Amino acid sequence: MEINTIIVFIVIAFILVSLYKELIGPAFTFVIAISFLGITKILTPKEILSGFANENVIIIILLLLLGDIIRRNSIIEQIFDAIFKKVTSYKKFMFQMMSLVAVFSSFLNNTPIVAVMMPYINTWGKKTNIAQSKLLIPLSYATILGGATTVIGSSTNLIVKGMVEDQQIISNLPHLHFFEFAWVGIPMVIIGIIYLLTFGHKLLPNNLTTINSNTTTNRKYTVEAQIRSNSNLVGKSIEEAELRDLNGLYLVEIIRDDINLIAVSPTTILAANDILVFAGDTQTIGNFIKNNSELIFPQVGMLAKKKTTELIEVVISHNSTLINKTVKEANFRSKYDAAIVAIHRNGEKLSGKIGDLKFKAGDALILFAGEDLTNRADIFDFYFISKVKEITKTPAYKSIILIGGTLLVIALSAFQIISLFIGLAILFIIILALKIASPKDLYKSIDFNLALIIVLSLALGIAMRKTGAAQFIADNFINFLQPFGLVGVMIGVYFITTILAAFITNKAALALMFPIALSVALEMQINPMPFVLIVAFASSANFMTPIGYQTNLMVYGPGGYKFKDFFRIGFPLTIIYMIVTVTILYFIYYVYDITHFFPY
Repeated sequence: MEINTIIVFIVIAFILVSLYKELIGPAFTFVIAISFLGITKILTPKEILSGFANENVIIIILLLLLGDIIRRNSIIEQIFDAIFKKVTSYKKFMFQMMSLVAVFSSFLNNTPIVAVMMPYINTWGKKTNIAQSKLLIPLSYATILGGATTVIGSSTNLIVKGMVEDQQIISNLPHLHFFEFAWVGIPMVIIGIIYLLTFGHKLLPNNLTTINSNTTTNRKYTVEAQIRSNSNLVGKSIEEAELRDLNGLYLVEIIRDDINLIAVSPTTILAANDILVFAGDTQTIGNFIKNNSELIFPQVGMLAKKKTTELIEVVISHNSTLINKTVKEANFRSKYDAAIVAIHRNGEKLSGKIGDLKFKAGDALILFAGEDLTNRADIFDFYFISKVKEITKTPAYKSIILIGGTLLVIALSAFQIISLFIGLAILFIIILALKIASPKDLYKSIDFNLALIIVLSLALGIAMRKTGAAQFIADNFINFLQPFGLVGVMIGVYFITTILAAFITNKAALALMFPIALSVALEMQINPMPFVLIVAFASSANFMTPIGYQTNLMVYGPGGYKFKDFFRIGFPLTIIYMIVTVTILYFIYYVYDITHFFPY
């Protein structure tokens, strides 16, 4: 073994240990590793930086930015609002949620989808008394399953596409088409959802104590809403209007013609201009204000017409000028560019209109605020606690351009009419020209660490091939697994890749295993594409640990999960995924070779 090969193995060992032990960040780990390969002259500066010339790196960044723009414009949120509003059955909710999330994940980045969906899971779980631990792992797994169905569904798939293009001249690799991943991805979405609805559901922990403890720590606010004169609620009973228990909000009082109706029964008939007084926590109030079109909030007034507003939680300070004043006396709306929509007073049950209540020190308020609040607010009047929710009104033309434009670009790329890069570039020119997003926002949303990791991963692959390290591992790999036949070799590649991805991140596993898998296929003189896809699926379909995939980490804490929960639920799914992947790829590439009938 040559000295350069030994150096590459030392660098690989450093990467594995650093990422597993979390000694330094993934990006800095790769910077040190590749810099060392440059210092030892194994890689030239041109080879280290060659990844920046790979268009798939830019495509990944553009797709992440596009997903963030769609999230900022609340388009996905509006779709979820319409679909999940009245679903009460656990299995129906799970099926619809996972199916919809999988579809979105096929074309958009997984992280914002999970971020948008988690508040719905939280609210729905409280309403139906179902623990978040029964819902959040399926949410994460659904995004992973959906992301593996197309070449743009996950960044790992696009990295693989870039690696394939880098090797087409050297290794005579065929093109990786847009729906090449669908052969395995679509069946696994179906199988994965069935698994999570049946066997997997039984393995999910039932951490009701987590959801209950989270609920009890939330402040219970009083919020009032008025029935519009032309509302569909007029003439209906409270029960018919479904206002008795509204996603965690509870109707405690009706004010009609300045008369307080405290003993509210389900048969009480609602009248135009009735003021309904509810009690609930911050998140449920935020969703209620954002989504309810049948009611108006008297204090909000013209603020509701603004394009961008926020629900902000504040507390009245002990030396505030607001103390002992009512909302009207304080001239609150014009002074602060904000309206009070809910109030909490140390657990005290408040009665009457919010506008008639006098402020006390320590009162917590939820404000419906315009953009000028922070400039107008006196630091002695109240303290900011948190932002409950941002409310953005998205004009129809923006939704059409963002969703329609995205689908059009994907379709044109899939049928090779234009390249994905050119399509996305044109779409971004339109987005910026119509001021749907600003260049300043785009710059803030760029994940520079991810781009750096991708570029340096490509450089590591060059070093492994250049020094013969990949060939050395491939030869020993084949010698060990050859007695088990071709299927045994495919299973071995999948298993090693998925174990690495579970503990050192999927990008690092991909960087290490792609050149090895390619060398194995070329050494066996067989079509290398199944081995390329096996590495892609094994590195992205990561279910066994919370640290292996970003969405798993996002749901880890809120679901009250333990590390072993992911292994208990994810290991069977990983085995199923491996069996399905190897079986389908073996038959369609090596037995029947039917892929040439579907060139796109």
